Amino acid sequence: MTTPTETPDVQDLDSPRSSGGWRDLLRGSAGIAVAMAVTNIGTYGFQMVAARVLGPADYGAIASMMALLMVVAVVQLGLQATAARRVSAEPEHVEQIEDVVWRVTVRASLALGLLMLVLSPLVWKLLVLDSIVPALLMAVAAVPLTLMGGQAGILQGERRWGPLAAVYLAVGVPRLVFGTAAIYVRPSETSAMVGVLLGLLVPVAIGWWVLRQGRAHAPAVDLSPEHRARPIVRETLAASMALLAFLSLSNVDIVVARHVLDSHDAGLYAGGLILTKAVLFLPQFVVVVAFPAMSTVAERRRALLRSVALVGAIGVVCTLGAWILSRLALVFVGGAEYVDVQGRLWLFAILGTLLAIAQLVVYSVLARQGTRSGYLVWVGAAVLVAAGLAASSLTGLALTVIAVDAVLVGAILALSLARIRADEADALEPTPPAAPPATDTTDTAGTTGSPA
Repeated sequence: MTTPTETPDVQDLDSPRSSGGWRDLLRGSAGIAVAMAVTNIGTYGFQMVAARVLGPADYGAIASMMALLMVVAVVQLGLQATAARRVSAEPEHVEQIEDVVWRVTVRASLALGLLMLVLSPLVWKLLVLDSIVPALLMAVAAVPLTLMGGQAGILQGERRWGPLAAVYLAVGVPRLVFGTAAIYVRPSETSAMVGVLLGLLVPVAIGWWVLRQGRAHAPAVDLSPEHRARPIVRETLAASMALLAFLSLSNVDIVVARHVLDSHDAGLYAGGLILTKAVLFLPQFVVVVAFPAMSTVAERRRALLRSVALVGAIGVVCTLGAWILSRLALVFVGGAEYVDVQGRLWLFAILGTLLAIAQLVVYSVLARQGTRSGYLVWVGAAVLVAAGLAASSLTGLALTVIAVDAVLVGAILALSLARIRADEADALEPTPPAAPPATDTTDTAGTTGSPA
């Protein structure tokens, strides 16, 4: 753990260099962007290897387990957001925050692992696995997965982009290496989960090492009741629920597609969503780098607007690429079997851009501890389901989802900017002068009142 004076590699959070400007955003983004790109490639590579080696039947089980792990990971993301916000917003309490965050992280990881262990028979039956062993391994994997959230949040709040990039690199590459080796040794669902579990141990080990390397642990001073375990747990739960709402919003349309489209068009829609997810994940590094700046009142507005502009620009480039180079985009989506959706891939790029901006804005809400915007995401997901069920074609469904997401993004962004303006006004309001001491009007005789 750290103290502000023991971290020479951490940027001074009050310095102009960390003011949320373009240079700071791009400088911090570079290493994180590369690390997250490599991680996504490693994760995608593991899925490709699993699909080829295991075949459709067994790979379907692996894909379902990976999807469930994404849901489990909302606790990890909630811990990361909570730790990053608190460390960045109140560096004067950094030692206390990091101590308590780590204790909460350990307890949360063990509790989640135990819960998954209890639910493992249900997971076994629900996902139609060959045995209960993969479900048990998933329960164990939930522990390091959650531990990584607290570690990454501390590094993100301190804006230690190099060590954080190392943690992100250790997520995807070891999964590809261990997962591929395990599958080739024994092609099975159990072997694949063994590889995933081993891969998750690596980023936790690296996170532990970089947080302890060259640091003397000093007891926390100037303790604040706001940074005790209970407030941190409450904030983590709120953040996890908001991120779960976004996860629902970004995935519910494929469920709707299975109900309103025939199997061929639903498959084409699922293929288009591969491009959507690629455009969504591509600018995630912007969210990681901008989040600490969005946690402070002085940097919040500039960091949000510039991040939205950068994510939007990336999305525009991707959309133009999907339109002009649709044949190349089709190869990425799935090849000739998906040729019927080729002319509409640019729609899925727009959808990915909107979701990327929505994700950024949701994180900005978490950074300022908002609540109403989180409810709006749940409302948006419900409206998307209701409106999507009225669609009768692939294009109609895609346009409906785009329209709902666009309105939702606009509403949350407007609400966030209004709230930020109010926070800025409160911060600029002068502190009222202290009241003058009361005047003793008692005369020397012990009576009060005006002179005679």
